[in-house]
Amino acid sequence: MSAENLGSTSEPFDPAVPHAPFDRFAPDGEHDWGTGLRSQKWFGAEGKTGFMHRSWLRSEGLPDDSFRGRPIIGIANSWSELTSCNIHLRALAEHVKRGIWQAGGVPFEFPTTSAGEPLVRPTAMLLRNLMAMDLEETLRANPLDGVVLLAGCDKTTPAYLMGAASVDLPALLITGGPMLNGKHRGEDIGSGTSVWRFTEAYRAGLIDETAITEAEGCMARSQGHCQTMGTASTLASVFELMGMQLPGSSSLPANDSRRAVAAHLAGRRIVEMVAEDLRPSTILTREAFENGVRANAALGGSTNAVIHLLALARRVGVELTLDDFDALVRDVPVIADLMPSGRFLMEDFEYAGGIAGFAETLGDLLNRNTLTVTGRSLGENYTGAEVFDREVIRPLDNPVKPVGSGIAVLTGNLAPRGAVIKQSAAAPELMQHTGRALVWDSLEDYLADAEDPALDVHPEDILVVRYVGPKGYPGMPEVGNLALPRKILESGVTDMVRISDARMSGTSYGTVVLHVVPEAAAGGPLAFIRTGDTVTVDVAGRSLHLHVDDEELETRRAGWVAPVVPGSDRGWTRLYVEHVTQADEGLDLDFLQGRSGAAVGPKAF
Repeated sequence: MSAENLGSTSEPFDPAVPHAPFDRFAPDGEHDWGTGLRSQKWFGAEGKTGFMHRSWLRSEGLPDDSFRGRPIIGIANSWSELTSCNIHLRALAEHVKRGIWQAGGVPFEFPTTSAGEPLVRPTAMLLRNLMAMDLEETLRANPLDGVVLLAGCDKTTPAYLMGAASVDLPALLITGGPMLNGKHRGEDIGSGTSVWRFTEAYRAGLIDETAITEAEGCMARSQGHCQTMGTASTLASVFELMGMQLPGSSSLPANDSRRAVAAHLAGRRIVEMVAEDLRPSTILTREAFENGVRANAALGGSTNAVIHLLALARRVGVELTLDDFDALVRDVPVIADLMPSGRFLMEDFEYAGGIAGFAETLGDLLNRNTLTVTGRSLGENYTGAEVFDREVIRPLDNPVKPVGSGIAVLTGNLAPRGAVIKQSAAAPELMQHTGRALVWDSLEDYLADAEDPALDVHPEDILVVRYVGPKGYPGMPEVGNLALPRKILESGVTDMVRISDARMSGTSYGTVVLHVVPEAAAGGPLAFIRTGDTVTVDVAGRSLHLHVDDEELETRRAGWVAPVVPGSDRGWTRLYVEHVTQADEGLDLDFLQGRSGAAVGPKAF
């Protein structure tokens, strides 16, 4: 799909013709202070209030007509030098501004909290809700009529949609795009996925320090987020198919000039959306969420999408449950041959036809009549899109993985409210497995023991690490894809069953059971499992069973003492631990569910 068509709802833009949205805001060429624009409560006010708001902004060099009947558009920017995936968003914002000015709006760029996945400890997930709250309060407090959301790295994208959807001003998402393919010794390597592969090969003694250092310098060779189908690429793709991004924009590489074109068109389009009063509440319907769940399965996407979609659904009042992520995808095959579930990377995906060709291939597996930010339906956005490489984007009758290979939800006495496993990234021979549990109460203890050549561990054992959930770590870090014990790697074994109340990176792979609910720190059964207990994982039967009778579990529960959560005595971490919900509810704060709305109290004026 050409970039020129990304933001158009009707005819191509003609600079010689007055732009329709601007005509609405300034009828007959005159400024109209009675249009009902939200920003006019600030800038159109009479007397001291209006004088104050307008005069202070004159210091920014804005002409008088900037405040008289023009829509004021915010550009929320998650740029930060500590968030390398989003480092180019400052430049992208300039293209958004051009489009806003061109369409008759007035742009105001502003920063928020950022959350870079590679650096933040204990986990960027701890900051997602803080970032969403930051955006929500900024939008509510300022004279904005609409907002363009510039995001990219894993948590920045859902945080921005959660905050914007809560306020429910017209909003349009632009993600930063994936990096170019990594290139190393004649092969393509992918961020995240190849990290795990190279580091495990190094620990197993298969490659030396020179080789791993060389690979490190070849992996992230351009701006952008992970170029595997990790969480960032998953969410960009999923949110486009849920209607919140311009069609065809999510898979464009970060350094592709067409991404700058898309940003420019996004600036034009958000002004039109304000004129049309097109808000997230109109777009993010139950049917749109179903599209997101199904698209995630067909992409072989991240398990993190489960948590973010559950949180977003609760912000907008859509009924979505953990079970939906299993039930809705049983007839959906994996058709994107992308790492970590497949062979290729996002640059290949874009050249093969991108998200547009992917959507057309899925056809009626998606709800095609859902509304999108273009003002058109999902089906209309992608009509006629082609696929140019059927190795990368497979047809439905020749998928990468068959129907029912998406995320599976397991329940049982070890996970009463559920746990998830990414089937497309797991070893088929381990999908039905019974083994001895080896249990650790902390990630640090596990990592130390995993290096011990004398560790009593066998390939058929099941590795269990607990107290790494939302409250327990805190923040539910991406550590569920435990690095295998050195002894196991040196024997040539590359996968074992692993169970935790943590998450894992969307770039990860392996037979990993995640998001066990309730978590151990909340008194879930995971807290009572002991080394030597027998556990059965039955993915086909959707079961996770601990072979310990109820009476014994109750005895263990009676002697259990809740752990002290590190750093939970003050600040944001204290607020988070006291109010965070469990994984099956999206890890939002309990008091942030539902909409705040954009109304500003009368005391403000």
